Amino acid sequence: MLIVADDLGYSDLGCFGSREVHTPHLDRMASDGVRFTDFVVSWPACTPSRSTILTGRYPQRNGLYDMIRNNEVNYKHAFTEEEYAVSPEMTLGLDVREVVIGQVMKSAGYATGVIGKWDSGRAKRFLPLQRGFDFFFGFANTGIDYFTHERYGVPSMFRGNRRIKEEGHATDLFRREALRFIDENRTRPFFLYLPFNAPHMASTFDKAAVQETPEWLGKYQGRKNAAYLALISHLDDAVGSVMERLRRHGLENNTLVIFTSDNGGSRQEMNTPLRGGKSTMWEGGLRVPMIAHWPGRIPRGLVSTEFLSTAEFLPTFAAVGGAATPRGVKLDGFNMLPVLEGKAKSRRTEFFWQRRSEKAARVGAWKWIESQRGGGLFNLSTDIGEKNDLSREKPDVLARVKDRWAAWRKEMDESEPRGPFRDY
Repeated sequence: MLIVADDLGYSDLGCFGSREVHTPHLDRMASDGVRFTDFVVSWPACTPSRSTILTGRYPQRNGLYDMIRNNEVNYKHAFTEEEYAVSPEMTLGLDVREVVIGQVMKSAGYATGVIGKWDSGRAKRFLPLQRGFDFFFGFANTGIDYFTHERYGVPSMFRGNRRIKEEGHATDLFRREALRFIDENRTRPFFLYLPFNAPHMASTFDKAAVQETPEWLGKYQGRKNAAYLALISHLDDAVGSVMERLRRHGLENNTLVIFTSDNGGSRQEMNTPLRGGKSTMWEGGLRVPMIAHWPGRIPRGLVSTEFLSTAEFLPTFAAVGGAATPRGVKLDGFNMLPVLEGKAKSRRTEFFWQRRSEKAARVGAWKWIESQRGGGLFNLSTDIGEKNDLSREKPDVLARVKDRWAAWRKEMDESEPRGPFRDY
């Protein structure tokens, strides 16, 4: 089972150092499993990041290397159905030639489901039921209103391939459907991809900055950021319900559960001690919390500094489920189960990023950034906050890291062209 939060900052959980928010269920998950402190995503915002979660491939290789959303210059708060039908959000998506994790797990006999934020294309050919998943309940674009489930005034919740209207907070609806999926598949192997949209808050489509119910807001009454903290606790409670349902059915010891976020939090303070946040190439945009839980298989209460990424998800779940990885497909991740078990060091020594004109590379402990918002060369082993630019002091290291980025970019360029966007 893979659970993904939306825009959850590096320090937004109690087990990752937050003194503001109450997250008892995720804290318990961490104390019963392994908490990873050096885990990165493939892009500092949602859509391309989630494409790597689904495919095990860099966004530049799978073709979904930018956001799927309507042109912000022509943004309107409300679209007609006709306008939205021909907009980028309706017509673009993850290349149908890409093999996604649902197809991999289904090939091994698993029941497969997606509940929550799909974010890989809204046209029927891109939806989960056409990508190896047996069940889909959620939304397919990059964000919705928590209560109306609309985007630009257009209803956006799906059950299967059909749009539907339901009442309730999105987090509660996704919890309900996840529990139902577990109940219905408890006697057979299943893989559930549970990507919540909480605690996403910086949304142009919401009438307010963020939406939460009075029940959860009341827990943080008087706090400046009460709504955001409430969204996190609400998410935590939903995850707790899912974990309890696994225990009730006796499935806990036979289920690998991973929890993470699609990118860093939208504000600096959400990612302390990291610099920057969502949409930046600083660690605050790329390094996220990750918890792995599998009693009897994964050690309890460990904190790991092993370098890992979301590219590892597909090959890891394939290995756990006895599924074959896609033939003839270049994966950018590896089976990290031995690392989760504490039996091996990570094989990951490098990772590379590009967001339009912004570039970044991680080679060992060295991190290089080139961006209009700032950049330089940083030693993350001694400077996790990326405060001390060592470009002038370490020109040889800088050249080596930039050369590795250039070699990666060349490999991406030589991959089979995929995706809906023009190259940058």
